[in-house]
Amino acid sequence: MEKIVMRPIGYVKNDVENKKDVSWGDDASVIELQEEFYSGLAGLEDFSHATIIFYLDKAVYEKEKHLQRHPQNRDDMPLVGIFSQRGKDRPNKIGIISVKILSVSEKSLVVKGLDAINGTAVLDIKPYYPVYDKKDASVPEWVDRLMEHYF
Repeated sequence: MEKIVMRPIGYVKNDVENKKDVSWGDDASVIELQEEFYSGLAGLEDFSHATIIFYLDKAVYEKEKHLQRHPQNRDDMPLVGIFSQRGKDRPNKIGIISVKILSVSEKSLVVKGLDAINGTAVLDIKPYYPVYDKKDASVPEWVDRLMEHYF
């Protein structure tokens, strides 16, 4: 199998020190870029949202435990495969989420709703485009119940 190598473009700074499953909407995070990428933020201030791709370094994937499970290990959720949920313990430690942009500076991006802990490596930042990131998507009914207290 081909080995894929990536390097962080920056790191998350926030007050979240441990993995959690709820209340991410209360957290603002600063994404501090590596100096070589500072100018890559130009123009992002014109967008309301961005998609952040990050490395889940504290995730631990165990096939027997995570390939199929109840989301957030809740018994009131259906048993579904890992690719039908956004759980953090995944075959590849990649996190992705669209967040609200609070501010953009010369060296950093401040966002709300980033479900990453302090020190998490950021792999990429993309502007949120409604044409790509469809607003009219549908999800199973259990997703709404699961997300009641996430943000």
